[in-house]
Amino acid sequence: MEFIKNLLADLGVRAETAVYLSNAIMIAAIAALCILASFITKKVVIRVIAHYIHNNRMKWDNYMLERKVIHKLSHFVPAVIIYYFSFSFPSYQHWIGKGVVIYMIVAAILVSDALLSSVNDYYTTFEISKSRPIRGYIQVVKIFVFVIGGILVISNLIGESPLILLSGIGALSAVVMLIFKDSLLGLVAGVQLTSNDMVRVGDWIEMPKYGADGDIVDISLNTVKVQNFDKTITTIPTYALISDSFKNWRGMQKSGGRRIKRAVCLDMSSIVFCTPDMIGKFKQIHFLSGYLSEKEKEIERYNEENGIDRSSKANGRAMTNVGVFRAYIERYLEHHPKIHKGMTRIVRQLSPTENGLPLEIYAFTNDTAWNVYEGVQSDIFDHIFAVAPEFGLRVFQNPSGHDMKHLLRAEPS
Repeated sequence: MEFIKNLLADLGVRAETAVYLSNAIMIAAIAALCILASFITKKVVIRVIAHYIHNNRMKWDNYMLERKVIHKLSHFVPAVIIYYFSFSFPSYQHWIGKGVVIYMIVAAILVSDALLSSVNDYYTTFEISKSRPIRGYIQVVKIFVFVIGGILVISNLIGESPLILLSGIGALSAVVMLIFKDSLLGLVAGVQLTSNDMVRVGDWIEMPKYGADGDIVDISLNTVKVQNFDKTITTIPTYALISDSFKNWRGMQKSGGRRIKRAVCLDMSSIVFCTPDMIGKFKQIHFLSGYLSEKEKEIERYNEENGIDRSSKANGRAMTNVGVFRAYIERYLEHHPKIHKGMTRIVRQLSPTENGLPLEIYAFTNDTAWNVYEGVQSDIFDHIFAVAPEFGLRVFQNPSGHDMKHLLRAEPS
């Protein structure tokens, strides 16, 4: 500064004017130096670093580059230059120093935020991130960084120790807890969800209270995002997964089998004892030929041993069309290529209702994909509905308008 003043004085500039001109020249020189340093840093240094990052085998530094951690570090360069030359303005050095320190604190906060985000991005590339997400913890650390940064900025402005502000915040802890209530609840819930492995990213969950039925796409400190099957997004508070009940379909997906549990109602008036002609017809069905032969021998042996008089159908044992039909469905499911062979497979009768006799199929498909599961289930029941008349059975349904018209036409005039 003195050199500039002397140079201006030698050129015949008055002393007062020389002071203003020297200040202006110094400010312009500092600004030009900052611009040049920033340009070199961003256009040269960062490009060299980026080229090295793109060509090495490590992956974590690529996420730092994507989050622009290094770009944000470049903000320290002009700040350091300004701080170094602040002694040139003794009257304003104190305020310039405060401004530069505040700027550097803000830049450090932004760098920390980007760095933490890059850590989370890199962590999500590992399989463990689905069962142990850390985004909630990262957000807590970010809140801590922003709070500490805010305290340092305020303490720098008022010229007091940060410890004084921290003690004041301790006195206002109730207010702080009220402000960050959701975040604190979310943090506790996130720890419980993670430690107990209750949900992961990619899990299919059902939570009717919040209208959620789909896959989890994100777990954060305050919210869990669920993409429903209609492609809408439902946002659920993280702590709601602890306080409320929900269904997680992960167990089904991991088991490799998805349950079919559906009944077909049969008209009970169509249930009869099997006649020899009916049994002969049923023996032509591949799945039943061996079963019927063994069953006939078993029933005949029982009736003979007990001296059963078969002149009445009510005496002894006999096959029914619904029993043979149930045996057929069991064998049909046993030979179906899409039914899981290692899981429970039952065809059972439920309690009769006003809609007939429910015959329930309880089995598991060997493919858990929704579209495959629905296709297999539909194919099985298509076959059951179509084959029931072959056994002399009628599937029950309430009379429709078509049925009423048919009855009215059949009535004699």
